[in-house]
Amino acid sequence: MSKAKKFVSFLLLVLVVIGLSGCKGDSVANENIAERLERDPVITWGVKYDTRLFGMMNIETREVEGFDIDIAKAITKEILGDEGRAEFVEVTSKTRIPLLKNGNIDGIIATMTITEERLGQVDFSDIYFDAGQSLLVEKGSHIQNVEGLTDQDTVLVVKGSTSAVNIREHAPEANILELENYAEAFTALQSGQGDAMTTDNAILLGMASENDNYGLVGGTFTTEPYGIAINKGQNDFLNEVDSALQRMHDNGTYDEIYDKWFPNEPVGKAAKGAKFNG
Repeated sequence: MSKAKKFVSFLLLVLVVIGLSGCKGDSVANENIAERLERDPVITWGVKYDTRLFGMMNIETREVEGFDIDIAKAITKEILGDEGRAEFVEVTSKTRIPLLKNGNIDGIIATMTITEERLGQVDFSDIYFDAGQSLLVEKGSHIQNVEGLTDQDTVLVVKGSTSAVNIREHAPEANILELENYAEAFTALQSGQGDAMTTDNAILLGMASENDNYGLVGGTFTTEPYGIAINKGQNDFLNEVDSALQRMHDNGTYDEIYDKWFPNEPVGKAAKGAKFNG
């Protein structure tokens, strides 16, 4: 065989491999999750690993812990019974939707606010936590509310979050510094790179619990309803998730999990069957 023919054969082989790989990826992304769970009782959830009270990696046990984690485990049990298993994949505000769309995860439980824009990409469950955006500052700060932010103040936010959009609307004069995740943002606040950090109040409470020198100010200035994101076209699985949440409210599981993580803070308890109204 000539060198030219060998090259053409090799090129065709490469194209076939790429084509098969693409088909495999598409099949995973488009697979009916509810039907798959009948064969393989494992739900893979995308969760945060850096958000205290919701999803935080315990460096001693090497297990992720938090409100979102316990909700995911409870939903898994409601859907699949005792033989079901919940697996967790770390996501960030930037990676969670791509991972869901690619079929790497079945659902996102990661302090994700339901918005009209996101509803164009994914479907959401009923509201499972009702948060609101606030400000975290060092105690004694001149900043007392979002209205007090000026062009002399720098506010720290996480890339890809609704918080970055909201703070620009509510404090257009303030300087915005975007970080990769909440841990980086809080470290930046402590090191003096910013005057305030903003995100949902429940997340900020978790950070304040790490350091008594910081606290929330000004109450909330947005409504941030958290939902569980499910890929488009997975209506059967979405209905199972909503039904599981309903049963958790009825049997007391939701209240038990909420009180475990927020015993003294009525910051965002969701009502049974709460819907997003835009």
